[in-house]
Amino acid sequence: MEQTDTLGPISRWSRIGIALAGLLLLILGTLFGQDDDFPFAPFRMYSTTDRLDAPVKSLRVEAVTVDGERIVLSDSDTGLRRAEIEGQQERIADDPALLDAVASAYHTRHPDRPRLREVDVVVRLIQLKDGRPTGQWQDTTTVRREIP
Repeated sequence: MEQTDTLGPISRWSRIGIALAGLLLLILGTLFGQDDDFPFAPFRMYSTTDRLDAPVKSLRVEAVTVDGERIVLSDSDTGLRRAEIEGQQERIADDPALLDAVASAYHTRHPDRPRLREVDVVVRLIQLKDGRPTGQWQDTTTVRREIP
């Protein structure tokens, strides 16, 4: 005959309590949580959608060299991914001196190229019609930093 183990009352109530606490966290997270509260809240970026005609934002980093040439700084130019800049947009707007690190990273990777005198964060609003680009866009420089 096989022997089966049964839970005692304390173990059973502990498991029920833990399950109810997890369920309560899921309900509260669903109602009031943000992306940072995952896994007890939904990723809103996956649970919502924009209108098909809503413009799409695309961020890029541009610079002006000491020679006056305007260039777009790619991920490989600085070692910084666009997502890293996007994630720090608010901090950069509050303290544009943070863009000095972008210029420094560029100079480290490209010591033979002209120095940068300015670094800009540019947001492009791309117009859509039925979910497809119309070919129209509007660029806005959200942060400008003169490099010392």
